Amino acid sequence: MTSRIDRRFAELKTKGRKALVTFITAGDPDYGTCERILLGLADAGADVIELGMPFSDPMADGPAVQAAGVRALKAGQTMKKTLALVRSLRAKDKDTPVILMGYYNPIYVYPVEAFLDDVVSAGVDGLIIVDCPPEADDELCLPAVQRGLNFIRLATPTTDDARLPTVLQNTSGFVYYVSITGVTGTAAPDANAVHAQVARIKKKTQLPVVVGFGVTTPAQAKAIAAGADGVVVGSALVNAIRSSLGPGNEATGNTVAAVLDLVRNLSQPLGPR
Repeated sequence: MTSRIDRRFAELKTKGRKALVTFITAGDPDYGTCERILLGLADAGADVIELGMPFSDPMADGPAVQAAGVRALKAGQTMKKTLALVRSLRAKDKDTPVILMGYYNPIYVYPVEAFLDDVVSAGVDGLIIVDCPPEADDELCLPAVQRGLNFIRLATPTTDDARLPTVLQNTSGFVYYVSITGVTGTAAPDANAVHAQVARIKKKTQLPVVVGFGVTTPAQAKAIAAGADGVVVGSALVNAIRSSLGPGNEATGNTVAAVLDLVRNLSQPLGPR
């Protein structure tokens, strides 16, 4: 059975478009503002939505996304509220794939089986859990796949040919290629180097490969996407939120528009929708 993610990438391929995968942190800067942003992403040009699950120790996230998680947690965001955001989106939009991205600890304490049941019920399509290695697939990955969820893995510049088959083994939906070593939003990727790595990964899998970490501008998105199936933009959107906030980190009348306008600009060079 094909997933929403599978169908979306097949549809984009038919149109000659590369995917824009947008990341925001659930509950940033507050639940209501985040909901308005979330509900506007697809119309603004997002093809796939990643929703970050706020966590107090996000080891792969750079300063911008870390700060977004802190804002969300201070505003009272919980996992239940994150799933409520997905339900709100699903009431309006049945087609745009939604992926939850984050860390295992909040899932473990939920706990796992209840989390997966609630995730499926809410309308989530996939998971990216950055601290769940393939060696622990029995813990979360395989139970998620059994429920019809895509489990999306990260490949990095240090994922060599010996390691790559292990990373790809239970991956579905797409492969997320991390374009730089380090944390999110702290460096700009080199397009030629990224294209070479994507080509190497594509020799080992039929899955789409999208590129994230460091893509911040429409020009970068176009250049990186030229050699991949799509790009992930996260820190730039989170920074757009932060830059629009008032002195107490409260949303302003410009917050929603700041994010959605940037999504429109990033989406435009990736092809027809």
